[in-house]
Amino acid sequence: MIQTDAKLPAVLGVGNALVDVISVLNDDSILEKFGLPRGSMTLVDTELSKKIYDATYSAKSELATGGSVANTMRSLASLGGNGGYLGKIGDDELGNLFKHDFERKGIRTHLVLSEKDTGRVMGLVSPDSERTMATYLGAAADLEPNDFSSEIFKGYDYLYMEGYLVFNHDLISAGVKLAKSMGLKIAIDLASFNVVEANLEFLKDLIKNNVDIVFANEEEARSFTGKEPDEALIEIAKDCEMAIVKIGKEGSLIKRGDETIKIGTIKASAIDTTGAGDSYAAGFFYGLTNGYSLEICGKIAALISGKVVEVMGANLPDEQWSGIQKKIAEIVG
Repeated sequence: MIQTDAKLPAVLGVGNALVDVISVLNDDSILEKFGLPRGSMTLVDTELSKKIYDATYSAKSELATGGSVANTMRSLASLGGNGGYLGKIGDDELGNLFKHDFERKGIRTHLVLSEKDTGRVMGLVSPDSERTMATYLGAAADLEPNDFSSEIFKGYDYLYMEGYLVFNHDLISAGVKLAKSMGLKIAIDLASFNVVEANLEFLKDLIKNNVDIVFANEEEARSFTGKEPDEALIEIAKDCEMAIVKIGKEGSLIKRGDETIKIGTIKASAIDTTGAGDSYAAGFFYGLTNGYSLEICGKIAALISGKVVEVMGANLPDEQWSGIQKKIAEIVG
Protein backbone atom coordinates (compact mmCIF):
# COMPACT_ATOMS: atom_id res chain seq x y z
CA MET A 1 0.00 0.00 0.00
CA ILE A 2 1.22 3.51 -0.80
CA GLN A 3 1.87 5.63 2.29
CA THR A 4 -0.02 8.91 2.32
CA ASP A 5 0.70 11.83 4.64
CA ALA A 6 -2.20 11.98 7.12
CA LYS A 7 -0.86 15.28 8.48
CA LEU A 8 -1.69 17.10 5.24
CA PRO A 9 -5.09 18.75 4.74
CA ALA A 10 -7.41 16.11 3.29
CA VAL A 11 -9.34 16.21 0.01
CA LEU A 12 -12.60 14.26 -0.41
CA GLY A 13 -13.31 13.49 -4.04
CA VAL A 14 -16.91 12.82 -5.09
CA GLY A 15 -17.57 11.45 -8.54
CA ASN A 16 -18.71 8.73 -10.87
CA ALA A 17 -16.94 5.52 -9.85
CA LEU A 18 -16.18 3.94 -13.21
CA VAL A 19 -13.86 1.50 -14.90
CA ASP A 20 -12.10 2.80 -18.04
CA VAL A 21 -11.74 0.71 -21.18
CA ILE A 22 -9.18 2.55 -23.32
CA SER A 23 -8.93 1.72 -27.02
CA VAL A 24 -6.87 3.34 -29.80
CA LEU A 25 -8.70 4.14 -33.05
CA ASN A 26 -7.22 3.93 -36.52
CA ASP A 27 -9.29 6.98 -37.53
CA ASP A 28 -12.39 8.90 -36.42
CA SER A 29 -14.92 6.93 -38.47
CA ILE A 30 -16.08 5.03 -35.36
CA LEU A 31 -16.90 8.35 -33.68
CA GLU A 32 -18.99 9.38 -36.67
CA LYS A 33 -20.71 5.99 -36.82
CA PHE A 34 -21.91 6.23 -33.23
CA GLY A 35 -22.55 9.99 -33.21
CA LEU A 36 -19.86 10.80 -30.63
CA PRO A 37 -18.59 14.43 -30.78
CA ARG A 38 -14.81 14.31 -31.02
CA GLY A 39 -13.14 15.30 -27.74
CA SER A 40 -16.34 15.20 -25.69
CA MET A 41 -17.96 12.97 -23.10
CA THR A 42 -21.29 11.44 -24.17
CA LEU A 43 -23.60 9.46 -21.89
CA VAL A 44 -24.77 6.21 -23.48
CA ASP A 45 -27.18 3.46 -22.41
CA THR A 46 -26.31 -0.19 -21.83
CA GLU A 47 -27.08 -1.22 -25.42
CA LEU A 48 -25.03 1.49 -27.12
CA SER A 49 -22.17 0.97 -24.69
CA LYS A 50 -22.04 -2.70 -25.68
CA LYS A 51 -22.08 -1.85 -29.40
CA ILE A 52 -19.19 0.60 -28.98
CA TYR A 53 -17.31 -1.95 -26.87
CA ASP A 54 -17.76 -4.67 -29.51
CA ALA A 55 -16.61 -2.31 -32.29
CA THR A 56 -13.50 -1.01 -30.54
CA TYR A 57 -12.23 -3.49 -27.94
CA SER A 58 -9.08 -5.41 -28.86
CA ALA A 59 -6.17 -7.19 -27.22
CA LYS A 60 -4.44 -3.80 -27.06
CA SER A 61 -7.25 -2.14 -25.06
CA GLU A 62 -6.49 -1.30 -21.45
CA LEU A 63 -8.68 -1.68 -18.35
CA ALA A 64 -8.28 0.63 -15.34
CA THR A 65 -10.26 2.23 -12.56
CA GLY A 66 -11.49 5.60 -13.68
CA GLY A 67 -13.91 8.46 -13.49
CA SER A 68 -12.59 12.02 -13.59
CA VAL A 69 -12.28 12.77 -9.87
CA ALA A 70 -11.31 9.15 -9.19
CA ASN A 71 -8.31 9.66 -11.49
CA THR A 72 -7.38 12.79 -9.52
CA MET A 73 -7.60 11.03 -6.17
CA ARG A 74 -5.48 8.10 -7.40
CA SER A 75 -2.72 10.44 -8.55
CA LEU A 76 -2.96 12.56 -5.40
CA ALA A 77 -2.49 9.41 -3.30
CA SER A 78 0.46 8.34 -5.45
CA LEU A 79 2.09 11.69 -4.71
CA GLY A 80 1.62 11.08 -0.97
CA GLY A 81 -1.37 13.40 -0.65
CA ASN A 82 -4.17 12.85 1.85
CA GLY A 83 -7.53 11.93 0.32
CA GLY A 84 -10.72 9.95 0.25
CA TYR A 85 -13.31 9.05 -2.34
CA LEU A 86 -17.11 8.82 -2.33
CA GLY A 87 -18.95 7.08 -5.16
CA LYS A 88 -21.37 4.28 -6.01
CA ILE A 89 -20.44 0.86 -7.41
CA GLY A 90 -22.13 -2.40 -8.26
CA ASP A 91 -21.72 -5.60 -6.25
CA ASP A 92 -19.74 -7.13 -9.10
CA GLU A 93 -16.26 -7.85 -10.41
CA LEU A 94 -15.63 -4.32 -11.67
CA GLY A 95 -16.87 -2.86 -8.36
CA ASN A 96 -14.48 -5.06 -6.41
CA LEU A 97 -11.65 -4.06 -8.75
CA PHE A 98 -12.42 -0.41 -8.09
CA LYS A 99 -12.55 -0.78 -4.29
CA HIS A 100 -9.40 -2.86 -3.95
CA ASP A 101 -7.42 -0.63 -6.30
CA PHE A 102 -8.27 2.47 -4.28
CA GLU A 103 -7.57 0.87 -0.92
CA ARG A 104 -4.22 -0.34 -2.26
CA LYS A 105 -3.42 3.30 -3.04
CA GLY A 106 -4.12 4.33 0.56
CA ILE A 107 -7.30 6.21 -0.33
CA ARG A 108 -10.10 6.20 2.23
CA THR A 109 -13.12 4.76 0.43
CA HIS A 110 -16.74 5.68 1.03
CA LEU A 111 -18.27 3.41 -1.61
CA VAL A 112 -22.03 2.80 -1.63
CA LEU A 113 -23.44 -0.34 -3.26
CA SER A 114 -26.08 -0.25 -5.99
CA GLU A 115 -28.12 -3.04 -7.58
CA LYS A 116 -26.90 -1.84 -11.00
CA ASP A 117 -23.63 -2.88 -12.62
CA THR A 118 -20.53 -0.77 -11.99
CA GLY A 119 -20.27 1.98 -14.60
CA ARG A 120 -17.72 1.99 -17.39
CA VAL A 121 -16.18 4.44 -19.83
CA MET A 122 -15.19 3.60 -23.37
CA GLY A 123 -12.19 5.88 -23.87
CA LEU A 124 -11.59 6.18 -27.62
CA VAL A 125 -8.21 7.63 -28.55
CA SER A 126 -7.77 9.22 -31.99
CA PRO A 127 -4.42 9.00 -33.87
CA ASP A 128 -3.51 12.55 -32.74
CA SER A 129 -4.04 11.46 -29.07
CA GLU A 130 -7.37 13.31 -28.63
CA ARG A 131 -9.73 11.24 -26.52
CA THR A 132 -13.50 10.89 -26.82
CA MET A 133 -15.50 9.21 -24.06
CA ALA A 134 -18.70 7.18 -24.23
CA THR A 135 -19.89 6.69 -20.67
CA TYR A 136 -22.33 4.13 -19.27
CA LEU A 137 -22.90 5.35 -15.72
CA GLY A 138 -24.59 2.25 -14.33
CA ALA A 139 -24.34 2.25 -10.53
CA ALA A 140 -22.62 5.64 -10.50
CA ALA A 141 -25.86 7.31 -11.62
CA ASP A 142 -27.57 6.11 -8.43
CA LEU A 143 -25.50 8.36 -6.16
CA GLU A 144 -28.06 10.48 -4.32
CA PRO A 145 -28.20 13.27 -1.71
CA ASN A 146 -28.77 10.93 1.23
CA ASP A 147 -25.46 9.20 0.43
CA PHE A 148 -23.77 12.31 1.88
CA SER A 149 -23.36 12.55 5.64
CA SER A 150 -21.60 14.76 8.14
CA GLU A 151 -19.82 11.63 9.39
CA ILE A 152 -18.21 11.10 5.97
CA PHE A 153 -17.20 14.76 5.62
CA LYS A 154 -15.48 14.86 9.03
CA GLY A 155 -11.72 15.10 8.77
CA TYR A 156 -11.71 16.61 5.28
CA ASP A 157 -10.69 20.16 4.36
CA TYR A 158 -11.66 20.20 0.67
CA LEU A 159 -14.60 18.74 -1.24
CA TYR A 160 -13.70 18.15 -4.89
CA MET A 161 -16.82 17.46 -6.95
CA GLU A 162 -16.85 16.05 -10.44
CA GLY A 163 -18.39 18.25 -13.11
CA TYR A 164 -20.02 15.23 -14.72
CA LEU A 165 -22.27 15.01 -11.63
CA VAL A 166 -23.75 18.41 -12.47
CA PHE A 167 -26.55 16.76 -14.44
CA ASN A 168 -27.94 15.84 -11.00
CA HIS A 169 -28.60 19.31 -9.60
CA ASP A 170 -30.07 18.05 -6.32
CA LEU A 171 -27.03 15.86 -5.65
CA ILE A 172 -24.50 18.63 -6.24
CA SER A 173 -26.52 21.15 -4.21
CA ALA A 174 -26.87 18.77 -1.25
CA GLY A 175 -23.19 17.88 -1.17
CA VAL A 176 -22.04 21.47 -1.43
CA LYS A 177 -24.49 22.70 1.22
CA LEU A 178 -23.44 20.06 3.76
CA ALA A 179 -19.72 20.55 3.07
CA LYS A 180 -20.03 24.32 3.39
CA SER A 181 -21.85 23.96 6.71
CA MET A 182 -18.89 21.92 7.97
CA GLY A 183 -16.28 24.45 6.85
CA LEU A 184 -14.89 22.61 3.82
CA LYS A 185 -13.67 24.52 0.78
CA ILE A 186 -15.46 23.52 -2.44
CA ALA A 187 -13.68 22.76 -5.70
CA ILE A 188 -15.21 21.68 -9.01
CA ASP A 189 -13.93 20.70 -12.43
CA LEU A 190 -16.15 21.79 -15.35
CA ALA A 191 -15.70 18.34 -16.95
CA SER A 192 -16.63 18.90 -20.61
CA PHE A 193 -17.85 21.73 -22.82
CA ASN A 194 -21.15 19.96 -23.53
CA VAL A 195 -21.74 19.48 -19.79
CA VAL A 196 -21.24 23.21 -19.29
CA GLU A 197 -23.57 24.12 -22.15
CA ALA A 198 -26.33 21.85 -20.83
CA ASN A 199 -26.12 23.18 -17.26
CA LEU A 200 -24.89 26.74 -17.73
CA GLU A 201 -27.28 28.67 -15.49
CA PHE A 202 -27.06 26.11 -12.69
CA LEU A 203 -23.26 26.17 -12.83
CA LYS A 204 -23.09 29.96 -12.84
CA ASP A 205 -25.27 30.14 -9.73
CA LEU A 206 -23.41 27.30 -8.00
CA ILE A 207 -19.98 28.82 -8.58
CA LYS A 208 -21.00 32.34 -7.64
CA ASN A 209 -22.57 31.32 -4.35
CA ASN A 210 -20.75 28.19 -3.20
CA VAL A 211 -17.56 27.25 -5.05
CA ASP A 212 -14.05 28.29 -3.98
CA ILE A 213 -11.89 26.68 -6.71
CA VAL A 214 -12.80 26.15 -10.38
CA PHE A 215 -10.82 24.04 -12.87
CA ALA A 216 -11.66 24.43 -16.57
CA ASN A 217 -9.96 23.75 -19.88
CA GLU A 218 -10.05 26.22 -22.76
CA GLU A 219 -13.24 24.83 -24.33
CA GLU A 220 -15.09 24.61 -21.01
CA ALA A 221 -14.04 28.14 -20.07
CA ARG A 222 -15.29 29.39 -23.43
CA SER A 223 -18.63 27.61 -22.99
CA PHE A 224 -18.95 29.06 -19.48
CA THR A 225 -18.01 32.68 -20.28
CA GLY A 226 -18.14 33.06 -24.07
CA LYS A 227 -14.57 34.37 -23.88
CA GLU A 228 -11.04 33.27 -24.73
CA PRO A 229 -8.71 31.98 -21.96
CA ASP A 230 -7.22 35.22 -20.57
CA GLU A 231 -10.57 36.97 -20.34
CA ALA A 232 -12.37 33.80 -19.30
CA LEU A 233 -9.96 33.43 -16.37
CA ILE A 234 -10.80 36.91 -15.14
CA GLU A 235 -14.52 36.29 -15.57
CA ILE A 236 -14.51 33.01 -13.62
CA ALA A 237 -12.26 34.41 -10.88
CA LYS A 238 -14.79 37.17 -10.16
CA ASP A 239 -17.06 34.58 -8.57
CA CYS A 240 -14.64 32.29 -6.73
CA GLU A 241 -11.46 32.34 -4.67
CA MET A 242 -9.32 30.67 -7.32
CA ALA A 243 -9.73 29.96 -11.04
CA ILE A 244 -7.59 27.68 -13.20
CA VAL A 245 -7.88 27.60 -17.00
CA LYS A 246 -5.87 24.90 -18.80
CA ILE A 247 -4.87 25.74 -22.37
CA GLY A 248 -3.35 22.49 -23.62
CA LYS A 249 0.16 22.78 -25.04
CA GLU A 250 0.20 26.45 -24.05
CA GLY A 251 0.09 25.53 -20.37
CA SER A 252 -2.34 26.99 -17.85
CA LEU A 253 -3.50 30.20 -16.24
CA ILE A 254 -4.17 30.58 -12.50
CA LYS A 255 -5.80 33.52 -10.74
CA ARG A 256 -6.38 34.16 -7.05
CA GLY A 257 -7.41 37.67 -6.10
CA ASP A 258 -4.91 40.09 -7.64
CA GLU A 259 -2.38 37.33 -8.33
CA THR A 260 -2.27 35.86 -11.85
CA ILE A 261 0.23 33.19 -12.88
CA LYS A 262 0.95 31.64 -16.27
CA ILE A 263 2.41 28.13 -16.16
CA GLY A 264 4.13 26.45 -19.09
CA THR A 265 4.23 22.76 -19.95
CA ILE A 266 6.96 20.14 -19.78
CA LYS A 267 8.31 18.46 -22.90
CA ALA A 268 6.16 15.41 -23.52
CA SER A 269 5.55 12.91 -26.30
CA ALA A 270 1.77 12.72 -26.09
CA ILE A 271 0.09 9.48 -27.09
CA ASP A 272 -3.17 9.83 -25.12
CA THR A 273 -4.64 12.90 -23.40
CA THR A 274 -6.97 10.79 -21.23
CA GLY A 275 -6.74 12.03 -17.64
CA ALA A 276 -4.48 15.00 -18.37
CA GLY A 277 -6.83 17.44 -16.67
CA ASP A 278 -7.47 15.03 -13.81
CA SER A 279 -3.72 14.66 -13.22
CA TYR A 280 -3.30 18.42 -13.34
CA ALA A 281 -5.83 18.75 -10.51
CA ALA A 282 -3.98 16.10 -8.49
CA GLY A 283 -0.70 17.95 -8.79
CA PHE A 284 -2.39 21.24 -7.96
CA PHE A 285 -4.09 19.84 -4.85
CA TYR A 286 -0.82 18.27 -3.73
CA GLY A 287 0.85 21.67 -3.92
CA LEU A 288 -2.08 23.44 -2.30
CA THR A 289 -2.34 21.05 0.66
CA ASN A 290 1.41 21.35 1.19
CA GLY A 291 1.07 25.12 1.40
CA TYR A 292 3.15 25.87 -1.71
CA SER A 293 2.85 29.06 -3.78
CA LEU A 294 0.48 29.20 -6.75
CA GLU A 295 3.45 29.04 -9.11
CA ILE A 296 4.79 25.85 -7.51
CA CYS A 297 1.27 24.34 -7.41
CA GLY A 298 0.96 25.03 -11.13
CA LYS A 299 4.40 23.61 -11.96
CA ILE A 300 3.68 20.39 -10.07
CA ALA A 301 0.31 20.17 -11.85
CA ALA A 302 1.99 20.67 -15.24
CA LEU A 303 4.56 17.98 -14.41
CA ILE A 304 1.96 15.33 -13.55
CA SER A 305 -0.23 16.28 -16.50
CA GLY A 306 2.72 16.15 -18.88
CA LYS A 307 3.76 12.71 -17.67
CA VAL A 308 0.31 11.12 -17.95
CA VAL A 309 -0.15 12.00 -21.64
CA GLU A 310 2.89 9.85 -22.40
CA VAL A 311 1.06 6.67 -21.33
CA MET A 312 -2.17 5.02 -22.40
CA GLY A 313 -5.00 5.72 -19.99
CA ALA A 314 -5.33 8.09 -17.05
CA ASN A 315 -3.03 6.36 -14.56
CA LEU A 316 0.74 6.40 -14.41
CA PRO A 317 2.58 3.14 -13.63
CA ASP A 318 3.54 2.86 -9.95
CA GLU A 319 7.25 2.76 -10.75
CA GLN A 320 7.19 6.29 -12.19
CA TRP A 321 6.16 8.06 -9.00
CA SER A 322 9.53 8.00 -7.23
CA GLY A 323 11.10 9.82 -10.17
CA ILE A 324 8.26 12.33 -10.14
CA GLN A 325 8.82 12.99 -6.43
CA LYS A 326 12.45 13.81 -7.18
CA LYS A 327 11.39 16.29 -9.85
CA ILE A 328 8.89 17.86 -7.41
CA ALA A 329 11.70 18.29 -4.88
CA GLU A 330 13.65 20.20 -7.57
CA ILE A 331 10.60 22.40 -8.29
CA VAL A 332 10.06 23.16 -4.60
CA GLY A 333 13.75 23.83 -4.10
